Amino acid sequence: MKRLLLLFAVLALVAGTTFGQSAAAKKNLEDSLKVDVSVLKAADNQPLIVLSTEKKVIPARPANPEALPETDPLHWYDMEYAGWNTKKVNQPKSPGDGAIGKKIIFIVHGDHPWTTACILGAKKVADAYKIQFKALSPNWDLAVQNQMIDQAINERPDAILLIPLDAKTAPQQARKINEAGIPLFLFNTLPSAEAMNYCIAWTGPDDFGQQRKLARVWADEMKKRNADAKSIGVAYVQHAPGGSPYYARCWGPMSELSGYAPSVNTLIKDAPGFDADKASQVVGDWLTRFGPDLKGIFAADDSAQAIGIFEALKKAGRNDVVVVAAGNSRQGMDLVKQGKLFAITYQTAEGDGALAVKTASDWFNGKPVPPVSYIPQKIITKANVDQFYPAQW
Repeated sequence: MKRLLLLFAVLALVAGTTFGQSAAAKKNLEDSLKVDVSVLKAADNQPLIVLSTEKKVIPARPANPEALPETDPLHWYDMEYAGWNTKKVNQPKSPGDGAIGKKIIFIVHGDHPWTTACILGAKKVADAYKIQFKALSPNWDLAVQNQMIDQAINERPDAILLIPLDAKTAPQQARKINEAGIPLFLFNTLPSAEAMNYCIAWTGPDDFGQQRKLARVWADEMKKRNADAKSIGVAYVQHAPGGSPYYARCWGPMSELSGYAPSVNTLIKDAPGFDADKASQVVGDWLTRFGPDLKGIFAADDSAQAIGIFEALKKAGRNDVVVVAAGNSRQGMDLVKQGKLFAITYQTAEGDGALAVKTASDWFNGKPVPPVSYIPQKIITKANVDQFYPAQW
């Protein structure tokens, strides 16, 4: 009899504990679903979280994209359209018990004012959900980022959010996190298509798409200024090698213009990093080498790189070069307002980080999340730049 009573007591305890956990989880989910992050604002007074309303048209994949010339837009198919036609592997199911109280580790690519703003936006959403938030930066060192991933896995967070530093090694990083059973959300830079199989979702800018838009605006202006020219020489100041912006902000416009404006001829490209003096030296050498044949410069960064470009142009006494750039830092927008930079792309840094955390929170809340979510695309010129002040970084 005593053994039977003891068994009943144990069963009752287990049942009570299970009931208590379920009740607590239900209450946490209810409270999480009440959180409204739509009211949050970025430093530029724009809504913190805004999704692109443009419908991405996904063409059929060529049999072997890499066999196509780099100037063919479809050569970049597996990067530009990564995530859209993936076969998800070993994906954990949402706990469906709410985002409040969860722990996430947010691993970025490197130290930069943009990254500071991105982390700030992410933390705004994390704070709204009372999420334990930890940000890590490898400062552009792939080996350090790999160490941080190992560290994050050992801490067993509820999710890891990652900006892959290198598109080609991202699958190994994503696979390792996936095999550890930790939900993975990739954001900002695009990895190769294989990495997308191991993440729950990817969020960030349609970098190829918006650089293609910027390229058309750039080409139109150069053709207007050089109406009689049979060939218009241009150069590219590239992003850090390895990540998707390195490809999207150089070969994105190059491949777009091969069809849209074939008279635009690439003279040279280089990746001097994000130091104004180095960018100025590189562009100064180009101006000496190509002289008046250099009619346009496309920069991957509208801050330090753009400042360096205009230092070189000033020293050379050149004001005829049409310069465009990716991003909208304060420096970039000031240069647009001054009539120096012809156009830049709008890319909300805070919104980029915020959307990644919001997507993870939706998943914790049991909501369906799309495999890919883009932040909006906009081209900023002197005509509309005032709408985007104050700058986020």
